Amino acid sequence: MLTHHVLFWLKSDLTSQQKEDFRNGLESLRTVETVQAMYIGVPAPIERAVVDTTYTFSLVIVFNDLEGHDVYQVHPLHKAFLEAYRPFFEKVVIYDAI
Repeated sequence: MLTHHVLFWLKSDLTSQQKEDFRNGLESLRTVETVQAMYIGVPAPIERAVVDTTYTFSLVIVFNDLEGHDVYQVHPLHKAFLEAYRPFFEKVVIYDAI
């Protein structure tokens, strides 16, 4: 199993509609055939010094293996998402774990 965790910091001047469009773009990634499970979230209202709540969206995808992850990275849906929504975020951080 491989988990792919992506944190997005969206630009502060985006409209509510653009944020909704971004979330819908994330949802479209669910249909990539190697995605076994997927969760989209926003920061929880937790106030602890060790919890980062500065990001806008969190995306967690579970793949069976590294090969499934590699298929996802070059998949047309993933490439289309990046093409359409890269201008929306100012920062992205990715954690991959096996």
